[in-house]
Amino acid sequence: MSNRPATPLLDRVHSPADLKRLSDAQLKQVADELRAETISAVSETGGHLGAGLGVVELTVALHAVFDTPRDRLIWDVSHQSYPHKILTGRRDRIRTLRMKDGLSGFTKRSESPYDPFGAAHSSTSISAAVGFKVAHDLGGTPDPALGDAIAVIGDGSMSAGMAFEAMNNAGHLGKRLFVILNDNEMSIAPPTGALSSYLSRLYAEKPLQDLKAAAKGALGLLPSPLQEGAKRAKDMLKHMAVGGTMFEELGFHYVGPIDGHDMEGLMSVLRTLHSRATGPTLIHVLTKKGKGYRPAEMAADKGHATAKFDVISGKQHKAPSNAPSYTKVFAQSLIKLGEADDKIVAVTAAMPDGTGLNLFAERFPNRTFDVGIAEQHGVTFCAALAAGGLKPFCAMYSTFLQRGYDQVVHDVALQNLPVRFAIDRAGLVGADGATHAGSFDTAFLANLPNMVVMAAADEAELVHMVATAAAHDDGPIAFRFPRGEGVGLEMPERGTPLEIGKGRMIQEGQRVAILSFGTRLAEVMKAAEALEAKGITPTVADARFAKPLDRDLILKLAADHEALITIEEGAVGGFGSHVAHLLSEEGVFDTGLKFRSMVLPDVFIDQASPDQMYEAAGLTAKDIETKVLTVLGVAQIGAKRA
Repeated sequence: MSNRPATPLLDRVHSPADLKRLSDAQLKQVADELRAETISAVSETGGHLGAGLGVVELTVALHAVFDTPRDRLIWDVSHQSYPHKILTGRRDRIRTLRMKDGLSGFTKRSESPYDPFGAAHSSTSISAAVGFKVAHDLGGTPDPALGDAIAVIGDGSMSAGMAFEAMNNAGHLGKRLFVILNDNEMSIAPPTGALSSYLSRLYAEKPLQDLKAAAKGALGLLPSPLQEGAKRAKDMLKHMAVGGTMFEELGFHYVGPIDGHDMEGLMSVLRTLHSRATGPTLIHVLTKKGKGYRPAEMAADKGHATAKFDVISGKQHKAPSNAPSYTKVFAQSLIKLGEADDKIVAVTAAMPDGTGLNLFAERFPNRTFDVGIAEQHGVTFCAALAAGGLKPFCAMYSTFLQRGYDQVVHDVALQNLPVRFAIDRAGLVGADGATHAGSFDTAFLANLPNMVVMAAADEAELVHMVATAAAHDDGPIAFRFPRGEGVGLEMPERGTPLEIGKGRMIQEGQRVAILSFGTRLAEVMKAAEALEAKGITPTVADARFAKPLDRDLILKLAADHEALITIEEGAVGGFGSHVAHLLSEEGVFDTGLKFRSMVLPDVFIDQASPDQMYEAAGLTAKDIETKVLTVLGVAQIGAKRA
């Protein structure tokens, strides 16, 4: 406890209602203490730091003015919600963030009534706010009762099409709701595109202090001013800020930009709008990601995501790496291929660092494209790049590619265009939990005509699969790989394209065959070693491809063994289901083959360490060993048989 900050005023805040009894000066002190508490907590847990530090004052002000949880406060993405959690009765658990059985790193409906809408993917908050407002007006009766709806959305998230779809609908409906545009000039990566430039121009014309002074005049903030003087004040503020015209054309009253770290100004604006607004209102708030903690402010990503760290120095406590990460292996392989082929280009959606494309961009800046938080656009952009004679690699997390699925189907697969999908974060990812788990991509891609689907068993296989994708011009192709380090194999200097639809034998055995798809192969080999000590030597094969399947390999395994077990890091409906369908159609089950499929369970697994998550999923070496013994009917084989 000695290294924790002194927070005498924050210690008196057990719920947002306690904030309403404090003066503005005391609220400023609460914000300072809340920032210190957030830094202290994240130093012990790791997690998203910079985003939360940027909205500390805004968080305090919103909870002080609005009546949460009756008023639905919706945080877009919600990686900035740690200060919100501290203020809403969860401070005693804040040091369990992102841990097994602890607080989620994102908002979560089942965790607190103060989290009215779960998040972790971007650009959903305005849609949710519109839904809550319509539910309120049509007599919805949730607990607690419905009040106002407030969406807090970042400038990066605002670039996604879904945000504008919601804005357009909200403006059409004309109902009272609030959108806080949290403009920190930076989402995860530096924001890209015309919207970012537009927002920059909004406050580049005049000093912020002039706008701040104008903002404190309540007459200038009336959403529907009746007096001529108020109208002139509003026009002055609007013109000083270069408009807000785009938002007003969508049907929103625009207010701002205002300084998101000035508690007095924030409270003045929010109180006025809370009492006077009648329709959809957008409040443009300028904040600084990482505000108040110099190591975060100085970091390239403003402390977006950190490991545990020392508060004084900011130095992160990262475990030493034993092997290169899969992400880095992908990036380095793509760079080598790009050096030999100038048609190779790379596309990501606001995750250049997360996907490794920052490294490709350093080498080939003109052949790397960050389209912003716009996966739908990114996929169709890649489709046209392919139609235009280039070789696009579309690098996205599995869970983010879900957002562009219609485009994968309609614009890529249907047209049989050779887009290369590099699917990072496949399988269970640990502390980010279910929202970021890559559970479904094998299932939703392998059922598409023309699609080739691969999974790397290790980092060396990944090198070959990147080369395979680069060489494949006959249609779309995808390869998946997990978060984290490889297994420590000797790496090939260059990748060799694999024969499409052909797996590989790992070891020959008897009675039971284990067919692995993806990086569970390492656990399969541990299980095989334990089984050999019990007198059972399983055959082990690496499928490599979920589509097209290696028919010859699978049918031979079925013919030569009494049992066949598939294993994958994906949901039911994926690789194992395709194998079962093949065996069924070939009549193999008619002759008595014992078949089992080990997949992720049909639940969303909460955050924990990756090892704990795979234990919960039943996909560890011990689980594989038990499955083999059970299917062979020798679960109680005992040491004497060994």
